[in-house]
Amino acid sequence: MAEDPRSALDRLIRERGEDYVGLSRLLGRNAAYIQQYIKRGTPRRLAEDDRRRLARYLAVEESVLGGPPTQSPLEAFVPVPRLDVGASAGAGALDPQERSIGRIAFDPGWLRALGVSDYARLSMIRVQGDSMVPTLSDGDEIMVDSGDSGARLRDGLYVLRLDDVLVVKRIARGRTGRISVLSDNPAYPGWPECDPSAIDLIGRVVWVGRRLG
Repeated sequence: MAEDPRSALDRLIRERGEDYVGLSRLLGRNAAYIQQYIKRGTPRRLAEDDRRRLARYLAVEESVLGGPPTQSPLEAFVPVPRLDVGASAGAGALDPQERSIGRIAFDPGWLRALGVSDYARLSMIRVQGDSMVPTLSDGDEIMVDSGDSGARLRDGLYVLRLDDVLVVKRIARGRTGRISVLSDNPAYPGWPECDPSAIDLIGRVVWVGRRLG
């Protein structure tokens, strides 16, 4: 059972050789403030700024003094699975069993800035081939948002499934409601004026990472 914040503060004061008056003045409060908090329960809880300053001064987590449970640095990030899957940027690659081979942690605020709304729909896969050069290169790791497809379809890079083959291509919407599936490398042909219902969209590519050198 967690120690009561008042008891914890009283214990820390004794262990650190501090006193009620000195800590009250540290907070810019009247001299009896800390004693009243510990002995009389007034105020019922420390103000957030007071709690933070005391925790920093006494070198303890804020949770010890009644703050929210401490979140480890890694818990503050979103783990995105890396799948044992290649999306072809060339002639096409068969989609093996989608097995996770690890995870990469990303800041949730940064993901929101990318337009991601559902972190559980994210995955990382690798690019195979050179049909999307110079935008994507063989071996690049791409983040795919499977929650961003279908009704939200717009111009951009997408991973598609064509006859059990995963490919990454550029989608361009036409005025007639049809779409073109294009390669950024002019050496590879595209598929103009496709019926959107005939395309199995896996998700939108929202980020790419690559090794340098």
